[in-house]
Amino acid sequence: MVFQNLSDDDFQYSKTAGSTKAITFCNIYRIQQIDITTAISYHQNQRTDAKVIPMAKAKNTIGVQQILLHPDKQTKAILEYLCQQSGKLYNNGVYFARQIFFKTGKLLSGKFDLIYESSVSKSMVAQSIPSTPMQQTLMSVAEAFKSFKGLRDLYFKGELHFKPRPPNYLKGSKLFKITYPNSGGQKPVLIDGSLKFSLGLTVRRWFGLSEFYLPMPSNIEVSSVKEFTILPKNGAFYLELSYEIKKEKHDLDINRALSIDLGTADNLAACVDNLGNSFLIDARAMKAMNQLWNKKVSTRKECKPEGSWDKWLDRITRKRNHQMRDGINKAAKIIIRHCLKHQIGTLVVGWNEGFKESANLGGIGNQKFVQMPLGKLKERLKQLCILHDIRFVETEEAYTSQASFLDGDSLPKYGEKLSGWKASGKRIYRGLYRSSNGLVVNADLNASANILRKVARNLSLDLGLLCRRCLTTAARVRLWLKPSLSAESQSL
Repeated sequence: MVFQNLSDDDFQYSKTAGSTKAITFCNIYRIQQIDITTAISYHQNQRTDAKVIPMAKAKNTIGVQQILLHPDKQTKAILEYLCQQSGKLYNNGVYFARQIFFKTGKLLSGKFDLIYESSVSKSMVAQSIPSTPMQQTLMSVAEAFKSFKGLRDLYFKGELHFKPRPPNYLKGSKLFKITYPNSGGQKPVLIDGSLKFSLGLTVRRWFGLSEFYLPMPSNIEVSSVKEFTILPKNGAFYLELSYEIKKEKHDLDINRALSIDLGTADNLAACVDNLGNSFLIDARAMKAMNQLWNKKVSTRKECKPEGSWDKWLDRITRKRNHQMRDGINKAAKIIIRHCLKHQIGTLVVGWNEGFKESANLGGIGNQKFVQMPLGKLKERLKQLCILHDIRFVETEEAYTSQASFLDGDSLPKYGEKLSGWKASGKRIYRGLYRSSNGLVVNADLNASANILRKVARNLSLDLGLLCRRCLTTAARVRLWLKPSLSAESQSL
């Protein structure tokens, strides 16, 4: 059995509990799923133009190392069976919770609500998988409805711009994750470099199998792992190992700030700090990889029925996802290293909620804009800020690209622009901005500096060192020196 260890840049300090849209609200990146009250507090910050992550209340962070599995035929059949049964159980739990909500208005958001419901936890589907993974699957359903409850409360308070829907059923292959905590009677055991997973009494009685084995990476101790998760994704199986990460203490100055304008053209991120430093993270390689993937998918699906998919498309999609994740992790680490090097204690990110939903830039423009994982970069930065004790500030970025930083133009919020407001300068090319006195600066760096201006007064930041030099002379950082832009071979 062959396995692949992902590099440090592929590590993800996140943990997603479910596949429903509602659960993404919770920002679940803690050792135990973050309380919905903590997630809601992020959206109830006193300032309407900035959201500051409360560092003192953040829970312990966990790291998740993913291993792409290459199991033999028998092991693959076992993994498919477990994930299929877990998916059926998840749908059963969602059905029961939805019916209770529709008929009584009660939300089963308690951790053990479904586990104590015998009609769900004692069913034949629930007994067809080991008891510990069964309980974890039902807890995932409860967490999804807990997230829905938090979103629903926000909607009724008028703090959410869309009406949330109850968690829905799994669709497509209907495979769901299988989770084994590293505690209890069914915890995995390390034997000769491989992890032994128990299949439970029912599977042993039905199929005569009591366990299966998966590879254990050598760069992590079994005792430090909190949870083992078998994750089906894009026609393959991943083994996720969740382990606790200790926060790192650094001598940082909270009055030193770095602002980021997340771009979609040639720059993935334009970064400016109030010490007079600036740099651009190149996005052209990521765009080329994404464009090649779209081209391969379009060619493969030509003259085929709508919705057709095959193993080859699964394979190139996995590769594209790995490339995007690798680029996001590298970009985030470059930004955090810059903060640690210059003792910067505040990170400001410009972000407009739902700005991709109404994008109308044409077919090619939307492909470049919507499919770039800017949200993942923001979340990755937020995770690393928690890990390194850096204050993370998220602010709206209305009119930051139009206004001139050198001329000190006012920066109204979206929908609050006064009649007659006009920017002193204008953008003359895609990447160049000209101020009122004819000075030309980088357009993305100008927007990044304006993002810093939006929060400077509330955060008591000194912008005296920001000048034209840092808006014109900036280092361009390339994520890959020689990017591999070729897709996998078309031969199966």
